[in-house]
Amino acid sequence: MSLLELFVNVDDFCQSFLPVWERKLISDGSKKRRRTGQLRISEIMTLIIYFHQSQYRNFKAYYTEQVCQHLRGEFPNLVTYERFVVLMPSVFGPLSAYLKSLYGHCSGISFVDSTALEVCDPHRIHNHKVFEDVAERGKGSMGWFYGLKLHLVINDCGELLACQITPGNVDDRKPVPTLCKGLFGKLIADRGYISQSLFEQLLETFHVQLIDYTAAEEYEKSTHAFD
Repeated sequence: MSLLELFVNVDDFCQSFLPVWERKLISDGSKKRRRTGQLRISEIMTLIIYFHQSQYRNFKAYYTEQVCQHLRGEFPNLVTYERFVVLMPSVFGPLSAYLKSLYGHCSGISFVDSTALEVCDPHRIHNHKVFEDVAERGKGSMGWFYGLKLHLVINDCGELLACQITPGNVDDRKPVPTLCKGLFGKLIADRGYISQSLFEQLLETFHVQLIDYTAAEEYEKSTHAFD
């Protein structure tokens, strides 16, 4: 998706979402002054999302080298990097709602998996402060890490159906019941998710059948053997 297409999509969402969201916010009674020339919420969201489409791994380098140097024509009210970092938390709510609006529809065949989100090099664990209250040591398919876990459910078209972030030491099976709300049919997972108790819970609560990915793959191969 190009920058223009992304901004139009985000801005259209904000125009319908923000008025409703702002009416439901709890106010402390004080008047909020919007600074002249400040970036709009849709612009902040666009720049954050566009970062993940770029080749940059470091947000500061992306903002100072790419945004400030090459995107001033598209964003004439750009602020300094330090000011942008202050503004970022203000769009967490709209960003979460925007992500939710992009969810696909369950087709009856879903896949669940998780991936590690390392917050620092293992040698810097004791000096790391940013995520010290939520990050934990965990073990994934690539070995031990320190950080968080991203749990995802997608449909057979690759569309996102649900997601959740947990500390790195949380068992992959624990978020599954929450992630399965609104699903039906079959949920395919690797063997780390397979347990009798989880199978029974999903089947009884959501009528979702938990299937071992390896078993499903072997079954598919056996059926194609007769083609």
